[in-house]
Amino acid sequence: MTPKTLLSTWPSWAGRAAFVWSLLYATGAALAALTGPAFGYALLAKGTGTGPETGAAVLYGAAAVLAYALLRHPGVRWLPTAAWAVVALCLTSGFPALLSPVHLLFFLSRNQDPVDWAALVNQFLAVLGAVLWSCAALAHRRRTQGTCPYCGGRGHRTGTTAARPATRAGLVAVAALVPYAALKTLWALGITPGYTGTGRPGVDPRYTSDLGIRLYDHGIDVTAVLALLGMALALALTRPWGRRLPRLPLLALGWTGAGALAPFGAFLAAFGLLAWTGVITVGMADHAPWVVAVAYGGFCGYGLALGRATRAYQRATRRACTRC
Repeated sequence: MTPKTLLSTWPSWAGRAAFVWSLLYATGAALAALTGPAFGYALLAKGTGTGPETGAAVLYGAAAVLAYALLRHPGVRWLPTAAWAVVALCLTSGFPALLSPVHLLFFLSRNQDPVDWAALVNQFLAVLGAVLWSCAALAHRRRTQGTCPYCGGRGHRTGTTAARPATRAGLVAVAALVPYAALKTLWALGITPGYTGTGRPGVDPRYTSDLGIRLYDHGIDVTAVLALLGMALALALTRPWGRRLPRLPLLALGWTGAGALAPFGAFLAAFGLLAWTGVITVGMADHAPWVVAVAYGGFCGYGLALGRATRAYQRATRRACTRC
């Protein structure tokens, strides 16, 4: 069986794959708790029998039981809902891996912490588990509803009713990043609203490379450029010209960006709002609270809109189902 054939038949094996993955991941966590080496499981602490490792073993052991129930009871409707909770658990374990492409920017930064390769591999395995569990939950739900497990019985849908919300999602994603990109560009140009400190706002010479500092001194903030690329991604997912680009890279970037930035931005938005209302104090004393809430918190809106745009793009560009 070729990899292409294997992927095309995912509803038939996703449940078994989720079961095997859960058993292996729980076993690894148990070994890490008993033998001492963290193997990347101990996200909060390290050492023999640590809480995170033991907790991971228990939770993913329970996930394996749930996966077995999915296989044995294909008609139980509440099981897919529980399976989505396992997806959230996997994403929590693998969340740092979604931000790992930041390491590719090493040429723009210095004094980065060394990469814990065991932890990074473990986190990517957790993301793989989230994918397998999502497929298992989706296939099980479609079977209980009596629809096609491959497409949900809806076939290939396009049209103005689907295109209009997708276009709005792209525009919302662009708008969510405008405050961040504009603020960082103003700072690079020497205009510093929301900043009361001295030196270069948003640039720490201890961690920013010489190239990054040179670009900043010429009015170019690297993170603002990345925000512009994020806007371009959202538009590519929702505009006709994006259909001429490779499909899989767009989907990978879209889902990765949505999964990483939505929770990250939600945390920053909540933190900034609490500081803005005086409930807590901002750790960055030279930054106004609204900077964290509005500019940095905009990543949440971007991540949510990007997820909506990516989902619409995936539906609009998939081939018509031939198995219904």
